[in-house]
Amino acid sequence: MLQFRPSTADDIPRIMAIWRNAVDATHHFLTPRDRAAIDAELYAFFPQITLTLALESNGNIVGFMYLHQGHLEALFVDADSHGKGIGRALIGAALARYPQLTTDVNEQNVQALAFYQRLGFVRTGRSALDGQGRAYPLLHLQYLSPL
Repeated sequence: MLQFRPSTADDIPRIMAIWRNAVDATHHFLTPRDRAAIDAELYAFFPQITLTLALESNGNIVGFMYLHQGHLEALFVDADSHGKGIGRALIGAALARYPQLTTDVNEQNVQALAFYQRLGFVRTGRSALDGQGRAYPLLHLQYLSPL
């Protein structure tokens, strides 16, 4: 059974480990230089915000999300826990707060796009660049149907 709680500064090492593990498993399109730059940006950014953490019953953090004004800015699940319903549970928690939830997904991340589409998200647009101006196109999604 998953539990959710807000992040603290003490969680940053585990959060970064999850991010790195998930990105290594799913973001093969990132150049090594961009991956390192994003890693450094997130290491500086994550302590400034509150993430929602997903924890196993033993307290092990297995995933996290960042919600900002009804937009899912980040959702990452430890690669060793992919396919166990953790992402779905995090999305369910987000939808309980924001029924018209939006998110963006890298166009090259076909696994993530399929995940969101299975849950009822539909494409509403596309940007040629990511939020930091890098050449990683984003697909804009919105939740429009029940889980």
